[in-house]
Amino acid sequence: MNEVGHLYKKYQFPNFVQAMEFANKITEIAEQAAHHPDFTISWGACNVEIWTHKIDGLTENDFILAAKIESINYLG
Repeated sequence: MNEVGHLYKKYQFPNFVQAMEFANKITEIAEQAAHHPDFTISWGACNVEIWTHKIDGLTENDFILAAKIESINYLG
């Protein structure tokens, strides 16, 4: 969790391409769930932040989405 109470994790990769591939996998999961995290991609990293925008807080769906993202196979 970050300082504003959102779920947050920085995933690290050996290069930009793998970080982007990971972000694309997140996009697929988010579209299926109709629940979209905020994320940024930089060289060797994908930062993911999840919360329910409507209530500016956390719901069960946030934890479900986080678990699905955690299940992605990645080399970090």
